[in-house]
Amino acid sequence: MPRMRRRIAGVGLVLAMLVAGCGPSSAQSQTSPQSVASAASSPSSPSAHPSTPATTAPKLPDPRSLRGLTEVAELSDPAPVNGSFNQKLPVTVTDVEGNKVTITDTSRILALDLYGTLSRTLIGLGMGDKIVGRTVSSTEDQLHDLPVVTENGHVLNVEAIAALKPSVIIADRSVGPREALDQLRKSGIPVVLVDPHRSVDTTPDLIRTVAKAVGMPAAGEALVKRTQGEIDAAKKQIAQWAPKKPMKVAFLYVRGTAGIFFILGSEDGASELIHGVGGDDVAGDKGIKSVAPANAESLVSLNPDAIFVMKAGLASTGGMKGLLARAGVANTTAGKNQRVISIPDGISLSFGPQTGEVLTLVAKALYGVK
Repeated sequence: MPRMRRRIAGVGLVLAMLVAGCGPSSAQSQTSPQSVASAASSPSSPSAHPSTPATTAPKLPDPRSLRGLTEVAELSDPAPVNGSFNQKLPVTVTDVEGNKVTITDTSRILALDLYGTLSRTLIGLGMGDKIVGRTVSSTEDQLHDLPVVTENGHVLNVEAIAALKPSVIIADRSVGPREALDQLRKSGIPVVLVDPHRSVDTTPDLIRTVAKAVGMPAAGEALVKRTQGEIDAAKKQIAQWAPKKPMKVAFLYVRGTAGIFFILGSEDGASELIHGVGGDDVAGDKGIKSVAPANAESLVSLNPDAIFVMKAGLASTGGMKGLLARAGVANTTAGKNQRVISIPDGISLSFGPQTGEVLTLVAKALYGVK
């Protein structure tokens, strides 16, 4: 339990930063005149990941010779898992906080989390048409016109949620305040709380938890099988691209042009992503577990070969020019080479049913794979 509390506390701190400086998700990133912008394209389908070693691996450039900004493409919406699955309702589940929750109706679902993982999971289960509202992190095309039930970033609007008359809410404590979800539960709405921690390894359990809550356990197992297969294929392919000496990578969280500038640590999902693409998480190596202030001293100490950032965060700080003006950035190897990988906010740390796709896209950007 102490470890879980630390994770939730870390999520809460990241949440506070997002609320304090969240920019529009549709903002376009900017590059300096010296930047080289190249987009890593999204696979056209979940089966697009190669399961055999790439024949083009010998032709790849030395990733340490690459210069400039590379933008990772937005993901398409998850494809619903193939198959015919019977829904079994009512169902009673015990959520992550020990609450017994009975769900009798899934016709109006709200999926509320900081990462957008829960809505993507429901779409993968074939339940996307049951979602009636969204947070700003749920950036899927099919949800675009749904009402947003958060304000000032990721603060839940209880009145807006209640007005949608949800038949069930699936959420975690990465959104808040805490009293909001408790108030909604007390109003009679079934609220299922899930583990807020996201990682490659916990993705199957999260899918199973969501599937069970909506009475679709068989669909959940099918989605787990597909997701794990994609993750395994992605890792196998990435191993062909990654150099023998891993690239040193730091994930920086930046918002605006003021003081919101942090290094993401091993408990914030950054290590999972960096290790997943075959990199060396230099922040984790230095013992940084949760968000830590990014300053000249800390960044020079880390001295990454490449920097990961969120797309909207990069745009909000003035693009590459603004990022390089931040204390210490230009003095790192990544800064000198302007080697920055910009990842869409909604997929950067979500680790949902499209984890394999995300790992592949980010690895392509890092290693210069066309």
